[in-house]
Amino acid sequence: MQIPKLAITIPCFNEELCVDSTVRRLLEVLDMLIGKGKITSDSFIYLVDDGSADKTWEIISNLHKEFPQRVKALKFIRNYGNQKALIAGLTGVRNIGCDCVVSIDADLQQDELAIEKFVDEFVRGYDIVLGVRNDRKTDSIFKKTTAIMFYKLMNLLGAKIPVNHSDYRLVSKKALDMMAMYPEKALFLRGFFFELGLKTTMVNFDVKPRFAGCSKFNVKSLMGLALNGITSFSIVPLRIIAGLGFLMAIFAFLIGLETVFEKVAFNNSPNGTATMIILLCFFGGLQIFCLGVIGEYIGQVYREVKARPRYIAEIELN
Repeated sequence: MQIPKLAITIPCFNEELCVDSTVRRLLEVLDMLIGKGKITSDSFIYLVDDGSADKTWEIISNLHKEFPQRVKALKFIRNYGNQKALIAGLTGVRNIGCDCVVSIDADLQQDELAIEKFVDEFVRGYDIVLGVRNDRKTDSIFKKTTAIMFYKLMNLLGAKIPVNHSDYRLVSKKALDMMAMYPEKALFLRGFFFELGLKTTMVNFDVKPRFAGCSKFNVKSLMGLALNGITSFSIVPLRIIAGLGFLMAIFAFLIGLETVFEKVAFNNSPNGTATMIILLCFFGGLQIFCLGVIGEYIGQVYREVKARPRYIAEIELN
């Protein structure tokens, strides 16, 4: 295989405290790989400003002026979310041209030196190289617990995602070309690339403490990501609801038979006021929950039917 041209894409949202240091560090990594003859000298970095309200874009623009051939960027007109920024970055580097692309977070908590291992696996013939963190020591107990629950739930519902895999990965141009064939707006990348069926491997890496700023992922955004992943990649919840409806019908039928039997055999109409209240509350809550799940799927269909663009770009620096 020829020496590949590598792109690194970075979604950014209010990252003025770390984006300059991150880009300069990644340029050092590119220089190291170029010096080893593992990537071409025209490899580059592509940043996506996801509607930042601070000086992130000003810093990115200055970096582009300083390294016009090595630092390229796209600015959203407003904030669209991390997944849309990642998709924009992958689409942008595909349009510019590259053999493979690595996506990495702007805080550089993910070990940037693992990029060399990603490239080595790509040269060996892998189209997708998934970054899997060794542990979650840097996470709080709450985040650690919810993350494990998320991965287990996604795998249970049919979206086979390796535990502790985030959006730190390498994908080939072939995978990017396949992604361009998918018009759906709410594309869940962690599940999507694993679902393609291309030759895939994993690379383990350590997570470092964030050196500046704070994480932009909160409970609300993580919940939104989880719901998007579930409703985008699995209809198992709908089948569970259908199964629950069937079981509830059988349960109601058996209760009816039991009531009729007591009336005929013992001339006794059971006094079950408390039982009825409990059952009404339980089944009422279950029905509302099921309607909520169905509503999430209807919402996905609604967003897709409207066919609005995933994002609107304001400025692009090539």
